[in-house]
Amino acid sequence: MQPSAFDRLELPVRRWIWAQKWQRLRDVQEKAIPAVLAGGDVVVSARTAAGKTEAAILPLLTRVLGGAGRDGFRILYVSPLKALINDQYRRLEPLCEACDIPLHKWHGDVSADAKSRARKNPSGVVLITPESLEALLVRRGKEVRFLFASLEAVVIDELHAFIGTERGMQLQSILNRIEIECGRERIDRIGLSATLGDMRLAADALRPSAGANVTIIEGNDEGNGLKLQIRGYYDNEEAPKDGDGDTDEDTNEKPDERHGIPERLADDLFRLLRGRRNLLFGGSRERVELYADRLRLMCEESRVPNEFFPHHGSLSKAEREDVEIRLRDDPRPTTAVATTTLELGIDIGDVESVAQIGPGFSVSSLRQRLGRSGRRAGSPAVMRMFVIERSPGRGQHPLERLNLGLVQSIAMIECLKDGWCEPPTATGVHLSTLLHQVLALILQKGGVSPQSAWKVLCDRGPFKAIDRATFADLLRCMASPENKLIEQSPQGLLMVGEFGERITEAHDFYPVFSSEREYRIMHDARTLGTYPLDSAIKSGETLIFAGRRWQVLEVDDATRVITVRSTRGGKPPRFSGNGGGLHDRIADEMKRVLASDKEYAYIDRVATDMLASARRCFSELGLETRSILPYADGTLVLPWIGTRKLTTLALAFMTRDFRTAQLQYAIELQNCDPDGVEECLKSWASGDVPSVETLMSGVAKPNIARFDNHLSWELMTLVTVRERLDVGTLQDVAAKISGVHCY
Repeated sequence: MQPSAFDRLELPVRRWIWAQKWQRLRDVQEKAIPAVLAGGDVVVSARTAAGKTEAAILPLLTRVLGGAGRDGFRILYVSPLKALINDQYRRLEPLCEACDIPLHKWHGDVSADAKSRARKNPSGVVLITPESLEALLVRRGKEVRFLFASLEAVVIDELHAFIGTERGMQLQSILNRIEIECGRERIDRIGLSATLGDMRLAADALRPSAGANVTIIEGNDEGNGLKLQIRGYYDNEEAPKDGDGDTDEDTNEKPDERHGIPERLADDLFRLLRGRRNLLFGGSRERVELYADRLRLMCEESRVPNEFFPHHGSLSKAEREDVEIRLRDDPRPTTAVATTTLELGIDIGDVESVAQIGPGFSVSSLRQRLGRSGRRAGSPAVMRMFVIERSPGRGQHPLERLNLGLVQSIAMIECLKDGWCEPPTATGVHLSTLLHQVLALILQKGGVSPQSAWKVLCDRGPFKAIDRATFADLLRCMASPENKLIEQSPQGLLMVGEFGERITEAHDFYPVFSSEREYRIMHDARTLGTYPLDSAIKSGETLIFAGRRWQVLEVDDATRVITVRSTRGGKPPRFSGNGGGLHDRIADEMKRVLASDKEYAYIDRVATDMLASARRCFSELGLETRSILPYADGTLVLPWIGTRKLTTLALAFMTRDFRTAQLQYAIELQNCDPDGVEECLKSWASGDVPSVETLMSGVAKPNIARFDNHLSWELMTLVTVRERLDVGTLQDVAAKISGVHCY
């Protein structure tokens, strides 16, 4: 008989498991332990709280204990968030102590002394962010071999958060640079994730160009079941009145400060969430603050302690940790009103329910959030979605009559029930990140030849889509008089240029993602969080922030500090940012929802009425068989396609001089008739599609990634076409809309 997964672990690891009084290993652990012990790259996917971290760490510690003592870190554990690292450190510290293996955490909040001690005597496990790992390579390039040559493996936590992103490309490049510097052909990589729609794409993302050799482990822990409800609200709904008919006309706070939150929705949130432990995902940071403030005021009006606290990236670390600790360790009822900050695996204990406003960004995100509830044995996960639609009225836009927020919510739940979620984004060209990596490699090596840079970053590295000619164009662009990011020494080595020094010497050089320039908000010497510089604010104004209301006492532009004091007034905060794009599968499912007469047991009475109204509109407009509608003095095109295809179609219409407005689900064309639009689509369906150059002509330079502003127009066009459009499907999309068969 083959030894069990448990029997294959070293004795100190087994003793620790016994001490935890585990009755058995979880399904994903039983499967992953033999695969990780065997060596090689592994992707481990299972639902949240199914034991993925232990599935990787238990066998890796066994490998360390069973191997010869060597200098250097033995396990590199990369995590996307400092908070996750702090969380994992707390979880793994007793295990590593039981195995007598050192454990280090390494990020921007860790002291220089602690990092210095770890550097001088590297051993055991190090938990680190990609940015701190980049800083280590750049600042200590000569120490890389000493630190990492003995690595058993690299663990990438929350793998889905990196796939297809600038940050993910940076991490792949860093790991490749470590392998090259240490003279290793390959260091094992283990990716952990709860939400992966296409496991083979995930494998390719873990090991570019060698995904076929990655072992895929999927856990079958089905959890404790799911209770689900979608609740519908109209935007001007009032809460049910008390029996005495008192309308409280003397109070002017509610009518003035509802901020788009229907009265009945606020009442239901308070009723359903109060007295329990919950997560409420509010969407944007602004909406999170508004909902947290509204629910706090309702606690005050009911003369009960506040239970509702905001959690988002602009709040200070202390403010966020207070909420996390209260959820995890405090028995008092608590609801965290959050953005995506609590989607990832920060340990907040077991919450009774998860709620969200609107459909959210993706099915993948929905799955991640669901995993936060139902962890206790016998307790099902509970999810409530609260959807707000415009009240019916004369002259309503067709898209408003279709109640597409509700329809999208249902479509996403149906996709979830089918076991589908968005696949990882295919790798793009990521020239902004490649530009950053050229600078980082120069700093790490003290200078590098163009040929060596291309081999490290592109030929062997993750930027395989970049050929030598495009790489040379990028280097010329970086060295141009307007950029001066790099220059070439007489010996032919690439060196950091005049303006490149300003970028690389800045404290924020290491992240590849864009960050806002911000003020700090201060109250009684305590930092509450940060506020965008582009959101103008002045002394005397009132502000809702950190779930409370403040008056601005002073705005110090020199130090970028806003000083506030507590007050009763308040207006919504203003933050930038928006959600992700819609996937084609969800758009297609939305049309199926509207075209069918299927009933959904998980939607409430109001949502049922909304859906019936939307279906009547869908039928009246003939949207089952057409996608082109006359509207006002123009035409509405509703093609049921994802965001990338919709953006491409909108650009194509612009090339024909249509006055074009791209909406979330449709395209509105002004001062034109449907026949002209249909003729245009038929010409594209026949193959007469606009060229890439024509599509991009007149388009404002879309500086989205951090270093896009340094790219030439030609390079920026390459990025846009490869990563943000879907030009290759334009002919098929036009054929689908116009009803033309293309061959």
